[in-house]
Amino acid sequence: MSETPERPPYSVIIPTLDEESEIEPALRSARDALGEKAELIVVDGGSRDRTRSLARRLARVIETRPGRGHQLSAGVAESTGHVLVLLHADTHLDPATESAIAGALVDDATVGGCSLFGVRPAPSRFGKYRLLEAAVNLRTRLFRTATGDQAIFVTRDAYERIGGIPDVPLFEDVVLARSLRGCGRFAILETTARTSRRRWESKGFWKTVALHWLLRAGFAAGVSPRVLARSYSSVSRRR
Repeated sequence: MSETPERPPYSVIIPTLDEESEIEPALRSARDALGEKAELIVVDGGSRDRTRSLARRLARVIETRPGRGHQLSAGVAESTGHVLVLLHADTHLDPATESAIAGALVDDATVGGCSLFGVRPAPSRFGKYRLLEAAVNLRTRLFRTATGDQAIFVTRDAYERIGGIPDVPLFEDVVLARSLRGCGRFAILETTARTSRRRWESKGFWKTVALHWLLRAGFAAGVSPRVLARSYSSVSRRR
């Protein structure tokens, strides 16, 4: 009789679309932070660059249609780890992430959580990026919410209890955090997940911040994520 393979402690799910410049460093960061036994899964939504070939050096690659919520769900369906870590392709984990997650899960009431937000490279002095980090982390602590660039983690049991990740074009991460708060403790780790500054630098820092906060305000007011996604695409095309 063959032995049942041991389940990995963590499954890292990274959705990608044309991320050849970011995917390998992100995967190495995840491996360094979570250990050699962590399962790494990249879910590609149709990249036209070398994303898939580069990712295969370090991770299992799944191909599916684009859409972050759908890609994350597809990755989770193929994963086997006890704890799911949902990661953006340009986000690097804090080296202390594994010990922080393990510490949070000592409390049986904990169903998931997230790291604090930071940009990469880290700001060397107070300025607009330090202000952005402070604002996002204040929101995180006050409302116990998170976005995808904060390395959301969730136990497999809790993931199944809430019915998974919604297949919506925007704010699937916020909906996930909200659902987790409804079934247990959502832990805010004292580790920082650092995301590339490219988003703010390519479209303009203050314009990007204003757009994101307007979208969040619309979402909080009950506007459909599909409507918000169309507005976001329309604004992005004009820039």
